[in-house]
Amino acid sequence: MRILSLLGLALVVLGLSGCANFPSRTRPIEIMDDMDRQQKYKAQTLYRGKGLFGDDRANRMPVAGTVAVGHLKDDDVAYRGITGGQYIGKMPVKLDAALLKNGQAKFNTYCSPCHDRTGSGQGVVPKRTLWLPTNLHEDRVVAMPDGEIYDVISNGRRTMHGYRYQILEADRWAIVAYVRALQRSDRGTIENVPEELRADLR
Repeated sequence: MRILSLLGLALVVLGLSGCANFPSRTRPIEIMDDMDRQQKYKAQTLYRGKGLFGDDRANRMPVAGTVAVGHLKDDDVAYRGITGGQYIGKMPVKLDAALLKNGQAKFNTYCSPCHDRTGSGQGVVPKRTLWLPTNLHEDRVVAMPDGEIYDVISNGRRTMHGYRYQILEADRWAIVAYVRALQRSDRGTIENVPEELRADLR
């Protein structure tokens, strides 16, 4: 008899504690509302006639020009590749093997679908579209200042869209370094190879 009583109690508890998220035409029985309807204001919500402020909102917009802590980017050289209203000629970061390796990884991820891994502009995307990406080995691109290439990566140009939201500033400079390495490899001559290594090329 005691087992039947416990079983009956368990069934009642189970029925009353059922999940309210199942589709049903009847309103579920609520013992506790589980904070489903809280008496609070939500951010960025408009409360018609009930807001805390004159525009019926519960919070204020940030003061114009406000920048979050750690997000001030007032160095035009590092963050925009510009100084005195002109593109900088050389990138402001130290060129080393780690930078080139990072640039290669980011270039292969973001740039190679259009420009391919050599920078020739014959990636997989142009094979399925009507436009052709720029060949990064063109004289025009080789002659660009580093800051201009950085700006194109950041903000795009013509049919290319910018990657400033996808790629961090430091990684964009790494891509610039790798693009320069690709261009150098395409235009290299035997004179660019140290004498002790030239025998390995034959």
